[in-house]
Amino acid sequence: MSKKQKTISLLYSHCVEAGNFEFDNAVVKRVCELTSFGNAYDATKVDSTRILPQKLLDDDMCIVHLGKGRHCFVKGIDVIYHKFETIPTENQKRWEYRESILNNINSSESNSLFVAYNQRILHDFLYEDIASSLKAYGAHRTKTNISYHIGENAINAEKIQIEIDLTLELNGDVCIFEAKNGSPEDFNTLQLFNPFKYYTAKSQNRDVKSISCCYLVRQEQSMKLYLYKFTEDGPASIELIKCAEYRLEKR
Repeated sequence: MSKKQKTISLLYSHCVEAGNFEFDNAVVKRVCELTSFGNAYDATKVDSTRILPQKLLDDDMCIVHLGKGRHCFVKGIDVIYHKFETIPTENQKRWEYRESILNNINSSESNSLFVAYNQRILHDFLYEDIASSLKAYGAHRTKTNISYHIGENAINAEKIQIEIDLTLELNGDVCIFEAKNGSPEDFNTLQLFNPFKYYTAKSQNRDVKSISCCYLVRQEQSMKLYLYKFTEDGPASIELIKCAEYRLEKR
């Protein structure tokens, strides 16, 4: 196991022995010292099931953040993690483009999103119209209160920090973006659901028609996009709207 997996395993064992599956950052820091894991704030961030230790996979347990430095283990891997759908052949397309001087200046996920925006891939995917006047709002972090259910477990997160990579808006249609470089098989649905809940709350008394969520996966010269919708019930309500792959080819 990696140091991070060992840290998660020890945290889980601590909770099992204590008979309490809620824990805080003080416990995380103590366990990180035992495993020599250098970033205590990253220890409970699990974006994919490939990071979960086998014991948690066997017990169907995963980590949920509760805000104010608190976390808990809950049952529901199939709720918290969603496997990326297979993209049909007819939705895979060549995308010719002229590379700008800053296209590959860094390999960050934020850069991948703006490359997709600047090359009009997001315009085509969302509206099949590369000339659409999408309004873009950059990455930011914020804190909010979020309540939802995972099975029979009621989750009440207070002042939880959420990260939003990009937000686009056109005529009242809001789309929230998350991006990842590499080849993940699945993702943490709360990466999209929490921003969805945040924007839903902020949309009161505004002319917002719909809120959707898009996950972009970049693999060298390929960009895969998955568009989802939720209801306010919880992350289990995730539903695919459409997906596509853009294979980038320089002109």
